[in-house]
Amino acid sequence: MPTAYDRWLRIVTALGAREGPEPTPAGMCSAASDLLAAGGVGLLVMAEGVPGAGFASNRLAEALEDLQFTLGIGPRVDAHARGIPIIESDLAAIPECWVGFGGAAVEAGVGSVFSFPLRLGAARVGALTVYQLGSGPLRGEVYADALVWADVITRALLAGQVGLPAGSLAVGLADEGSFDPRVHQASGMVSAQLEVSVGEALTRLRARAFADGIPLTAVAGEVVVRRLRFDHR
Repeated sequence: MPTAYDRWLRIVTALGAREGPEPTPAGMCSAASDLLAAGGVGLLVMAEGVPGAGFASNRLAEALEDLQFTLGIGPRVDAHARGIPIIESDLAAIPECWVGFGGAAVEAGVGSVFSFPLRLGAARVGALTVYQLGSGPLRGEVYADALVWADVITRALLAGQVGLPAGSLAVGLADEGSFDPRVHQASGMVSAQLEVSVGEALTRLRARAFADGIPLTAVAGEVVVRRLRFDHR
């Protein structure tokens, strides 16, 4: 059985061979998905006060990462918030889990999902989510590799954040990820319209997106161009 160091060395070497000395978040997703033989891999990158940047290895993972961003719930949200791996090996058995997400994931062909927090000590920078097309647990070796991938990605992201002020993302993260600055802007606008906190405003935006069956970014865009306004009721 390989040691933790052997596992780390194998993964870092494979990542370097594919992506070079400065791997991108999207590239790390792709490499992780291939080496874990996953149906898809998603990466959530968080910074204090920023809604988050998302990356994915393929369209399946991208759709489910975007859905979690819209809903504000899902395995990656829980993994980041709780700081522990979130394991669901049979989504079809409980499609109501994470209302709005579990059933959609099953319909998309995902049988199981595993989300690992990106954390080092007290620092939490997001979550790595592995989507499997079939149900069942990750095999022991694959699970151990996924933990190492989460650690490798955490260290790479933290290295890129060195020297940056709190609440900001490194160049390339906010620009290349699925984070849309209109969501942050719309949250501020709705906060002023309803006289509520920015967090509550974001919740209202998500509720509207879910009710209308459209992406959160689409609702935010309507608010920003002033075609949609939230009023007191």
